[in-house]
Amino acid sequence: MLRLALRTLKFRRTSFIATFCAMFFGAAIVIGCGGLMETGSRMAAEPQRLHEAPVVVSGVQTHHSTALAERHRIDPGLVGQVAGVDGVGKAVGDVSFPATVLKDGKPVTSGSSSYGHGWASAPFTPYTLAVGKAPAGGGEVVLDTALAEQAGVRPGSTVGIVVEGTTRQFRVSGVAEQNGDRNPHAAVFFTDDQARTLAGGQIDSIAVLPASGSSADTVAAAVSTAVGDRAEVFSGESRGLAELPGTLAGQRTVVILAAVFGSSVVLIAMFGVASTLALSLQQRAREMALLRAVGSTPTQLRRMILTETAVLSVASVLLALLPGYAIGRGLFAVLTASGVVSSSITYHAGAVPMAVGAIVTILAAAGATRFAGRRAARTEPIAAVAESTIGTQWFNVPRLLFALFFLANGISLAVATATVMEDGPTLASTAGPASVLFCIGLVLLAPGITTFMVALLKLPVRAFSGLSGRLALRNAATANVRMAGAVAPIVLLIGIATGTLYMQSTENAVSRSSYDQNVLADYVLDSTTGGFAAGVVDRVRQTPGVAAASELVTTRGFVDGPDGPAEVDLRGVSAGGVAQSLDLPKVAGDLTALSGDTVALSDKKAEEYGVKVGDKLPMHLGDGTKVNPAVVALYADNPKQPYLTMPASLLAAHTGERLPQQILVRADSGSGDRAREGLAALAAQLPGSELDDSSSLAGRNNQIQQILVSANYTIVAMIVGYASITVVNTLVSVTRKRRAEFGLQRLTGATRRQVIGMLSVEGALIGVVATVLGTIAAATTIVPYSLVKSDSYLPSGSIGIYLAIVGGSLLLVFGATLLPSWRGMRGPAVDTVNAA
Repeated sequence: MLRLALRTLKFRRTSFIATFCAMFFGAAIVIGCGGLMETGSRMAAEPQRLHEAPVVVSGVQTHHSTALAERHRIDPGLVGQVAGVDGVGKAVGDVSFPATVLKDGKPVTSGSSSYGHGWASAPFTPYTLAVGKAPAGGGEVVLDTALAEQAGVRPGSTVGIVVEGTTRQFRVSGVAEQNGDRNPHAAVFFTDDQARTLAGGQIDSIAVLPASGSSADTVAAAVSTAVGDRAEVFSGESRGLAELPGTLAGQRTVVILAAVFGSSVVLIAMFGVASTLALSLQQRAREMALLRAVGSTPTQLRRMILTETAVLSVASVLLALLPGYAIGRGLFAVLTASGVVSSSITYHAGAVPMAVGAIVTILAAAGATRFAGRRAARTEPIAAVAESTIGTQWFNVPRLLFALFFLANGISLAVATATVMEDGPTLASTAGPASVLFCIGLVLLAPGITTFMVALLKLPVRAFSGLSGRLALRNAATANVRMAGAVAPIVLLIGIATGTLYMQSTENAVSRSSYDQNVLADYVLDSTTGGFAAGVVDRVRQTPGVAAASELVTTRGFVDGPDGPAEVDLRGVSAGGVAQSLDLPKVAGDLTALSGDTVALSDKKAEEYGVKVGDKLPMHLGDGTKVNPAVVALYADNPKQPYLTMPASLLAAHTGERLPQQILVRADSGSGDRAREGLAALAAQLPGSELDDSSSLAGRNNQIQQILVSANYTIVAMIVGYASITVVNTLVSVTRKRRAEFGLQRLTGATRRQVIGMLSVEGALIGVVATVLGTIAAATTIVPYSLVKSDSYLPSGSIGIYLAIVGGSLLLVFGATLLPSWRGMRGPAVDTVNAA
């Protein structure tokens, strides 16, 4: 049987190449998404600064299994406890805070932001003292080589450094040289006491060096027991996570992204492989019929088909391993370039994604073999010969049940998106798959739908296309299964691409417009040196032409409820200028009372949390700190800006910079130019300060909202690319199979031009049917998503997106149909018939 299968593969190269391509690309894409999933699940990072510390202790970076938005710092007293653990040779507390070196009053740059640290942590880092000596007093620092060169200083020089929002003068005691390329930012070393004071009194992590004869794993286990739930202990390749506190939030994003798109890819890959293999078997119906007629049993035919499929599956999977790994690396590179995850995260793609890709491909091929080959294997010989001539019956109960299953699930997800899901980050996880499932359901019923739609188009086609149109209609009526096979991949292409791209364009438009409407300020001051000191906002208010000013801090936190913590967006403001800077229509209370340990929220959120003005709202801030702020005001709900508002001073103290990064400014009516001039002069006096229009805030918020856009587009492009390959495979395979038909038409009087015209009309019919079905499928994603986002049935975005998708699909149809047909008809018609 193996020999027969191999000989069949040899003489049926065209159809088997198409099947092989579907299996190969499907396996490669699934392996790539699997690698992304494994990377997100393992989430490991090589240490950068503390590379010489085999064990690193850091604050717990989760709250009830949800990642914190800010670093959770730990008590310095924990250093002594860790140092006393058996097997620990040395334990040093490490801190990190913004420290910007100045030259002529302006920040210098060494290619990255600069941060301050205590000198005691230097032995664990890639830095060694090259010139001078260690800092001995509170006014001394050691700079890294790049900073010292750019600032033009050497040991004994005085240098200005911005720390805690103010410029201070320090004496350079030494210069440290960096070994290797592991350090992610420029370093300024202070004395340990001063570094801890500038960092707010707490420490970021503890670098642990095991004693001689103690292993890192043993020490890590002992330290973990000693610290309990007060801190986390990292060793091995996970040590870098202690330096990247925001990584766990990226982990969830990567896992969700890989799961959502991976499941879609699996469905599409399985469908692509199954449909391509089924088409190949349909084209071999006469061959199967002849084998049955000469005495082959159904079991023998099934074994032959299964052996052919096994050979193709194994070959395609083996060849897809390396491209699949490359696809996964490429996707991960897009995520790191977009800022979704740190570039320090290690990409992992082991045996699991490889095995998943292989299993999915083989199962898809085996399933297609079972269902597509069963009919050819079981049909009686005489009936099989007749059926191979007149066409194939497509309808059966299993096909109907599968179609209803996919359609019902697609509709269910669409309904859940529109009625159950709230506007939030998980909205796309229900809206996106709806069109994929609905597409597959429509495709399973495509032969019947195609027959119906062709019947509807009969009159206009006859009226405008003459003989070519009549021939095309005749072919469509007698070969509806073949036409449906060509329609299927185009429906997937149009449905998925249209749904996803308009979902993203709607998100873009709603995010920008809602932010524009919410921000009333005219200007914004930004700090690139770690934030603004406490008195800067008062200086802004005193600037001529300024009506009001408010500090702005954005982060995330948790509201603690009986059902567990609910993650929320937090916005810190200054009570004196919030009403003029942000559109917060008051419902109850007083926004000017927003100081100290207080909070203001929308009336809808207050109802959800069961609080009113005067009540306490139990919360955890971005770094995990527990607070119980008093509710001082309620404002009208804006579902597109679901922030809880708190004092900027309260929130800033629990962020990485510990200072507000922005100041919103509202100008007096008619005094915009005067205010801008005054603010520009003030910004020139504050090193690292930049003045911009408030519209830049919307742009930056849009960037935050769009952090996954490039990743989304990349993965969608990958799926659409696979669908396009399936389209080309299907159409080229079908067209090449019909060469004898074209030859007979030419022998009976049809010209080459008439045959090409017939194929053009067929292509147009395929395009119309696929466009209608793909658009209906895309609506299951677009309509509910738009309803939730913008209260409109229609998405935001240019009609050009839809026209480009449909136009590209039609180009694929005509290119994959007409080009091989034209090439096949270059020789004499009789040779074409004899060769078939």
